[in-house]
Amino acid sequence: MKQSGGDILAIPAIEVKNLNRTFKTKAVKRKSKAEIVKALQDVNITIHQGELFGLLGPNGAGKTTLIKILCTLLLPSSGQAKVLGYDVDKEAHEIRHKINMVSGGETSGYGLLTVRENLWLFSQLYGMPTKIAKKRIDYLLKVMGLEHKKDSKVRTLSTGLRQKANIIRGFMTNPSLIFLDEPTLGLDVNASRLIRDFIKNWVKEKPGRTVLLTTHYMMEADELCDRVAIINDGKVLACDTPANLKKLINQDTTIKLEIRQVQDLSAFEGITGVRSFTHSHNITAGITKLKFILDDDATIADIVTAVPKSGSKIVSVEKTEPTLEDVFVTLVGRSLVNNDI
Repeated sequence: MKQSGGDILAIPAIEVKNLNRTFKTKAVKRKSKAEIVKALQDVNITIHQGELFGLLGPNGAGKTTLIKILCTLLLPSSGQAKVLGYDVDKEAHEIRHKINMVSGGETSGYGLLTVRENLWLFSQLYGMPTKIAKKRIDYLLKVMGLEHKKDSKVRTLSTGLRQKANIIRGFMTNPSLIFLDEPTLGLDVNASRLIRDFIKNWVKEKPGRTVLLTTHYMMEADELCDRVAIINDGKVLACDTPANLKKLINQDTTIKLEIRQVQDLSAFEGITGVRSFTHSHNITAGITKLKFILDDDATIADIVTAVPKSGSKIVSVEKTEPTLEDVFVTLVGRSLVNNDI
């Protein structure tokens, strides 16, 4: 399939239409029958080039099945899936050299080889010229803070360091599209932050670079993703920006204030946009606690302004509003667990 330069970015990075995948289970006992499991059911997703797209789902949702199809490791039972304009069934060879994949918790190559030797080996599997490969490896080792371990055997690395090596392996080939399946699973705060920052910068550096991310960390999806699809039982339940998904659930924005104890609360009465207002006093601590349920976030400024008018000072402020996890639990009916199909 030929593509002119001006049309390349107009082609979706991923286009999935009415995609289905079924598995036939084996009969466990002589009298039992094999069952048909529907891993994916009429899935429709379009991911644009340049997007950092999130895929969220609980145990058995079908995320990994979908990724395997898009990576040309598994064929769909019916429907169509295109990656960078190429059909996963008929044009798999055109897709494979343009993509890469990193999974959290995976082994990092061959334990007897050093980090640098492993990375060079994978670069050769992709046909990278040795000079370019070595330069790219050195650059990514530095970015990931792994220079000091380049000559260490992979089997001697900690979990965090092994995952950094996996990230380097995935991005080393400069793919047009990369699949990141729980890339920060089990990592400490610093390693996770480094990898998230790298992913964000990588997408921004060059137009058209695309990431499909699965994660069990809602805050990670909220921070990184332009759009998110929530999948359960093989079906896509919702797909939109994190901000728009949060609007799907009717959960109030609540402001809780602790202020220096005050008896006259008239300054807080009648503020436009406040649906309800309650208070309590902690005489021992000398604190008055205020709770406001709001119709509009713009009301927060009026509430804060009312504090000095009451003759008091703010001790603490807490704002609660719908989170991506609230949306997930509302749609799916349960929180995430750490397995998949």
